[in-house]
Amino acid sequence: MDRIPELFGSLVFNDETMKERLPKDTYKAMKKTIEEGKSLDLSVANVVANAMKDWAISKGVTHFTHWFQPMTGVTAEKHDSFISATQDGNVIMEFSGKELIKGEPDASSFPSGGLRATFEARGYTAWDPTSYAFIKDGILCIPTAFCSYGGEALDKKTPLLRSMEAINVQALRILKLFGKTDVKRVVTTVGPEQEYFLINKSDYLKREDLRLCGRTLFGAKPPKGQELDDHYFGAIKPRVVAYMKELDEELWKLGILAKTKHNEVAPSQHELAPIFSSTNIATDHNQLTMELMRKVADRHDMACLLHEKPFDGVNGSGKHNNWSISTSDGVNLLEPGKSPYDNAQFLLFLCAVIKAVDDYQDLLRISVASAGNDHRLGANEAPPAIVSMFVGDELEGILESIETGKPYKGKSAGEMEIGVHVLPHFRKDTTDRNRTSPFAFTGNKFEFRMLGSTFSISGPNLVLNTIVAESLAQFADELEGAPDFQASLKALIQRVIREHKRIIFNGNNYSEEWVAEAEKRGLLNLKSTVDALPLFISEKNIALFTKHHIFTETEMHARYEILLENYGKTLHIEAATMLDMAKKDILPAVASYINELSQCAVRKASVSDTMDCSAEKALIARLSASLARFYQEIEALEAALIQAEEKADPRESAESYHDGVLAAMEELRRTGDEMESMTAKKYWPYPSYSDMLFSV
Repeated sequence: MDRIPELFGSLVFNDETMKERLPKDTYKAMKKTIEEGKSLDLSVANVVANAMKDWAISKGVTHFTHWFQPMTGVTAEKHDSFISATQDGNVIMEFSGKELIKGEPDASSFPSGGLRATFEARGYTAWDPTSYAFIKDGILCIPTAFCSYGGEALDKKTPLLRSMEAINVQALRILKLFGKTDVKRVVTTVGPEQEYFLINKSDYLKREDLRLCGRTLFGAKPPKGQELDDHYFGAIKPRVVAYMKELDEELWKLGILAKTKHNEVAPSQHELAPIFSSTNIATDHNQLTMELMRKVADRHDMACLLHEKPFDGVNGSGKHNNWSISTSDGVNLLEPGKSPYDNAQFLLFLCAVIKAVDDYQDLLRISVASAGNDHRLGANEAPPAIVSMFVGDELEGILESIETGKPYKGKSAGEMEIGVHVLPHFRKDTTDRNRTSPFAFTGNKFEFRMLGSTFSISGPNLVLNTIVAESLAQFADELEGAPDFQASLKALIQRVIREHKRIIFNGNNYSEEWVAEAEKRGLLNLKSTVDALPLFISEKNIALFTKHHIFTETEMHARYEILLENYGKTLHIEAATMLDMAKKDILPAVASYINELSQCAVRKASVSDTMDCSAEKALIARLSASLARFYQEIEALEAALIQAEEKADPRESAESYHDGVLAAMEELRRTGDEMESMTAKKYWPYPSYSDMLFSV
């Protein structure tokens, strides 16, 4: 354990390494860039590049890459060596500031939503100096943004950085009104909790659906699931402990603040949670975390499943996005303090979030929309598709008293009485937690719980940053130059509470009563990705993103098209995989079992006319009827798939996949799972749920 401080960040060109290897002036320039977002001269970049190269070579590195995040949801990299040829036919190891700052990967094969034609191949990667370079798989990785030849953002990082600048600008305006003129920068911070499943690699390799789609397309429920609640926070099995230990060490080497690990609700499901970091770095770290989860699992002869719903009938996996706003010197702007009722600055920032979530429910829902997450949202394991906020009893009481103008008579936190003298006494929180809420205030941060486990956190956080920046901008416009700041501030807070309190709900979000109540309040219930996505390019949302320079209107339409196409392509792959499994594996398997049963009945009858064959005959009849229905459903799915493929318009195609293909897949699965429950294990072609969920 003594080596952990030495291990942490050992593969990162971090502040400590820069301080050691850079000249003082260069180090100061880099610090200014990182902390204040200042630009960096090429002369400084040359010095940084040379030091970075020498450090990497000392670690055995020979190649570098501009590591970026295209709109595929995963990361991308192209490797170049440090070698340069000399006139005498030898080589030297070089790395220039120009190579550090800019790269030119082919942009034609990445999703662009029509921004780039196939023959328009040039794209640029631009170094993001606010995120430290690191070594992965023996390669120096330089975090970068990715844009087209025309300057359009082709990645997830560029708009995220733009949104961080937007909320910085508007938050500084607000802080200035409260006399905080010495604050240099405001950043948002995130701690994304990551859920995942671990199963045997041998089982994973036998399942075409898991290999190609990340989730099981067939699978009868096991006799035991999660109903006993015995896995949640239970003792971690030795094999998983070994996996988690290595994963922690690999993450720590990369400076990733892996903190908490435990068993989750479903069998074979687990969670990893890091300590907060700035949103930009947290996004990079979460992408690396997901990649390392898979790699380390493979080394332990396991497979890590990150799909939102890998197994039907048990909890899926989410990613809880703990989001807050802080000054660059570490002051949390969402910290209520001991007396939140009297903390006007906190209340104003809280109101900014309340207004933002109410005004832009659609964007928050869109930011977590995907074919995979549609299986999870609202399934009594995750928040519903209705966006609402939990603030707790104390804050709700404070907001109500401010709105009505009546004095707040809240109760202070009491002492927790457990009833056992030997146990320690402690003060309990004034507010309970609400795990059913999509967007819950949890002390000094908001927990956005709707994200799917495979998601890049860049999308949801750029939305959060931008919508809160818009609220702050409107507040600043109203308060700057007000003749009586205090009176105007009080009136503003009262009005925001009155106009946007409909978004606050502290009850059970899983209940049917809430669905009806939300409709009465006028809240959106966008049940599927197909329902949600068209709102992305509404006039209101285009105005928002273009105002704060997050997206151009062209970039928004491109992203809308990419999201629609990705939805359709995902369902196309799943449907094609399902048909492959049904025709090549399940049909022959069930037919073979029927044949064995038939031969058994014939042999029994040949021995004696009085021998009872009723069990075999009944099972043959049931399986034969199911098999005939299964074949009809295969044909129905094939027809639905053809119909969806023929739709030229991306939105019409996505709707056809949702209404036709997905519905046909559900019917085919139902029959397939029914046959699995009746077919002898030796005939069924795939590992069962019992095999996968209870063998690690």
